[in-house]
Amino acid sequence: MKRFGLLIALVGVVLTSAVGCGIQSIPMAKNDVDATLAEVTNQYKRRADLIPNLVETVKGYAKQENSTLVAVTEARAKATSMNIDPSKVTPDQLQKFSEAQGQLSQALGRLLAVSENYPDLKSNQNFRDLQAQLEGTENRITVARNRYIESIKVFNNLVTVFPTSLTNSFHFKFQPMPQFGAEVTEEEKKAPPVKF
Repeated sequence: MKRFGLLIALVGVVLTSAVGCGIQSIPMAKNDVDATLAEVTNQYKRRADLIPNLVETVKGYAKQENSTLVAVTEARAKATSMNIDPSKVTPDQLQKFSEAQGQLSQALGRLLAVSENYPDLKSNQNFRDLQAQLEGTENRITVARNRYIESIKVFNNLVTVFPTSLTNSFHFKFQPMPQFGAEVTEEEKKAPPVKF
């Protein structure tokens, strides 16, 4: 009976050590990073799908703002042409993807600013609905990006900080993942002017 009790205790110690050394937590953190990146790309796709409707709505009112509409359409095309594989993402791919999405955000900001010059457009129900959808989408993108950034931090801590880094070195051999950077342009750093 004592031997059975010792065997149970030994199995318990081994299982506890295995859980604490990262044998489970490292792959789980990797899966979390992949899932959160997929959510980021999903939210970007949602935004890209909404843009054609916004452009068509604005076209009817703001024909002389053609250059802004063309810029939005081109930025959307560039942003949607880039796909990243979460399991094989490199720092360079992530940087290019982030830049394309940042250019689209800037183009959308200019498009929404155009609406200030067209009171009829601002009162149009379709435009207001699309504006609300875009605002909600931008908020979802921000939340998804924050979750992705946090999941990368957790994963990188597991593969680089002792004692789980030992398990990674001997068993998994994962490299730390590149962090998703938010690009802020010089124009975005300036405070918006207030005019009455």
